[in-house]
Amino acid sequence: MQKIILLDSIRSLQNVGAIFRNADGSGFQKIILTWHTPTPPRGDISKTALWAENTIDWEYHENIIEILKELRNDGFQIFAVELTPTAIDYRTLFWKKFQKICLVMGNEVSWVSQEVLDFCDKHVIIPMHWQKNSLNVSVAAWIVMYAISN
Repeated sequence: MQKIILLDSIRSLQNVGAIFRNADGSGFQKIILTWHTPTPPRGDISKTALWAENTIDWEYHENIIEILKELRNDGFQIFAVELTPTAIDYRTLFWKKFQKICLVMGNEVSWVSQEVLDFCDKHVIIPMHWQKNSLNVSVAAWIVMYAISN
């Protein structure tokens, strides 16, 4: 199974570093950084990633829709982790049936852009059980990446 994660304008260097480390630990092969997402080499990314930015392939693309089109043409199923009216519980998907997965994570404040959501095959959510309706983006990425990998 090919597994990549795409970051839609994640702004925090620590979140980017944590996602690099999570990708390494969960067997994701690549991270795609887009638009305002900071790129290595940066000390705060390396500090949080424990240098996983050197073990995971990554690339930067200014135009997120163009790279999503390339991924779709290459056979990737595209999943946004986002609270939308059509989102389904990430635990209900049989992830192993997909040969190529692109997981999209959005900005910490403005989330996954509507343009990107409209392009995705599915939206998935992590159910919350109390007052807050979201987790830190790196924590949410870790939860879904591990579900996909197991």
